[in-house]
Amino acid sequence: MPGAGKSTVGIILAKLCGMRFVDTDVDIQIADDATLQEILEARGHLYLRELEQRVVMQVDIDHAVISTGGSVVYSPQIMQRLADAGPIVYLQADPVVLAERIAAAPARGIACAPGTSFEDICAERKPLYQHYADLSIRADHGTADQVAAEVQEKVYALPQR
Repeated sequence: MPGAGKSTVGIILAKLCGMRFVDTDVDIQIADDATLQEILEARGHLYLRELEQRVVMQVDIDHAVISTGGSVVYSPQIMQRLADAGPIVYLQADPVVLAERIAAAPARGIACAPGTSFEDICAERKPLYQHYADLSIRADHGTADQVAAEVQEKVYALPQR
């Protein structure tokens, strides 16, 4: 979900693992020469999801820690590509904590239909995150460094594919 710490934890995790860091939200913004919020305002959430699909299916994700937008779970094709690249980690956080974090940076460009509440987005996406995740890690307990270290430890403990 937005506010879970995907980008912050991802950068730290990439450094810990000696890997590249890929933030697909940044790649989407570069592809459209606009922020996510600007894309949503100008073209709507369905266009943003289509753009996300095109970008994530093309971006180089080999040997990288990848931070995606929270809406990638709506695309089975993206999720299959990510699963083929390595384990998928769901950074889980209480919706109240997520809402507080998002309130600190309100123009986040969340891909959803106009009028959809944050609680509705959480309820809709949570089962999808759980379905696709190889690991679920609490991202609202401890610092970003601690969360990244836990992700690293648990990813390395997974059976090799």
